Amino acid sequence: MTNTEIRALASDLSLAVVRLARHLRGRRADSKVSLTQLSALATLSRDGAMTPGALAGKERVQPPSMTRVIASLTDIGMVERSPHPTDGRQIIVSLSDSGRDLIADETSAREKWITEQLTALDKKQLETLRDAVVIIRDIVSNSE
Repeated sequence: MTNTEIRALASDLSLAVVRLARHLRGRRADSKVSLTQLSALATLSRDGAMTPGALAGKERVQPPSMTRVIASLTDIGMVERSPHPTDGRQIIVSLSDSGRDLIADETSAREKWITEQLTALDKKQLETLRDAVVIIRDIVSNSE
């Protein structure tokens, strides 16, 4: 592939990902949380309880920004704060039952929509898409 073809593919892929993300976000029209809050909750769901600093690092935001996100999520009962077991200056943030329920609901709505879309594809398209998912996951993992 030439550099021009690679740039064209990059543009097409970027636009397709943005449009897919827009459709997935559309499944959450009445959500109680912002996308930033949802991302923090999803990270806690996937990776477990952690310090605000660790969460900020995983979310690629500055610690003061994450402190505000955690405060807002605490206010609406989505996360719980507890003392750090070995460092009295730190806290540990974890999902509350409400946070777990919200993540489950959000995930279910997105998966329902995408599953409906996938059922319209043929076997070859599904296999191609499965391969693409692996490649995209690798691209993202290698850039972190």
